[in-house]
Amino acid sequence: MNFAKASAAALLACIMTACAGPAPSDEPSGLFELGETTDFTFQSNDLELSGIFDTPDKRPAKALILFVHGYGGTDVRANQSYGDLRRRFGEIGIASAVWDKPGQGRSEGSFDINQSVYESAQEVIDAAEALRTMNAPGSEKIGIWGISRAGWIAPLAMQQDPYLDFWISVSGVVGEDNFPYLLLSNLPHEGGSVADAEKLSAEWQEGCALQRSGASYDAYLEATEALRANTYFLQMRGPWQTRAQYEAQQTVCADGSCEGIDDTFCSYIYVPEFDQTLSAVDADVLALFGEKDLNVDWRKTLALYEKTIGKNPDASLTTRAFPDADHNLNIAETGSLQEMLTMISRQKTNGYYDLQIEWLETHVLEDNSSD
Repeated sequence: MNFAKASAAALLACIMTACAGPAPSDEPSGLFELGETTDFTFQSNDLELSGIFDTPDKRPAKALILFVHGYGGTDVRANQSYGDLRRRFGEIGIASAVWDKPGQGRSEGSFDINQSVYESAQEVIDAAEALRTMNAPGSEKIGIWGISRAGWIAPLAMQQDPYLDFWISVSGVVGEDNFPYLLLSNLPHEGGSVADAEKLSAEWQEGCALQRSGASYDAYLEATEALRANTYFLQMRGPWQTRAQYEAQQTVCADGSCEGIDDTFCSYIYVPEFDQTLSAVDADVLALFGEKDLNVDWRKTLALYEKTIGKNPDASLTTRAFPDADHNLNIAETGSLQEMLTMISRQKTNGYYDLQIEWLETHVLEDNSSD
């Protein structure tokens, strides 16, 4: 890990402790029993958030994984969230923790499906600090497992907490919203065709270019006639921009670019300069993708990871794209939203579990292999 990117206080602590990372409390917690799933709480963003902690039963915990959710609501107890992975990680001596989003399960607050990724990243930072303070099993080496939306959250958290040691990214994202990709890639499974998707994609990009260039709303309407009339798009996206909304957005545009939106589909940018955020990840990273993912553009994300994390001499990047897997890494025929919603029997792609276990044993538990 490159501690030059830590704060001055963190750097001083590194020097004083031989760069061993922040030590958990000297006092044993007594909260966590071998082989038990324990409730825990912590404070974040002025709320008390509630989660569950799994302690391995056959060996002392050598590391701790924090699970970070994707999009949507949560109920970690009722849904046994990530139970398949929590059990497998426990078998190799890795503890795990997962908590409910605000307003979900036993967590305080009101649920906001569009919660800021920066607030979510703060939850990760606060959870890690709380578990270190509790001297939770494995808290001397904490990493993140996250899916989809967590692809923004994890690197933001790691940027602020230099002692988050590793990251497993599943179906990660690029800096901007993936919604155009989702709509266009699913169109052939919603009554359209590949040719329709290509035509509407071109219209969408042309409309964005017109908006950036200061063109009139009438010109925008003319260029996007088929796009705005598509029934599937209207059902998924809702009404298109009004004249007032279009012109209001133009007020923040300068030199052909608009602040806060990307220059291809005019999508919202969740993390500005996201490539720099990823380049600052000084950690071991495992990135998993499904080649039938029609939710996020996995090829674009993979290329971004290779250009950023993959070029960082203080990081390591391992990637795998599974040919038969959808966004959730389940075996799928199409990977479409309709298939995901109606899937009765969900089966993870072959190698999904084994690859993660092998990677954790090599990159996280390697130093303890002789124990």
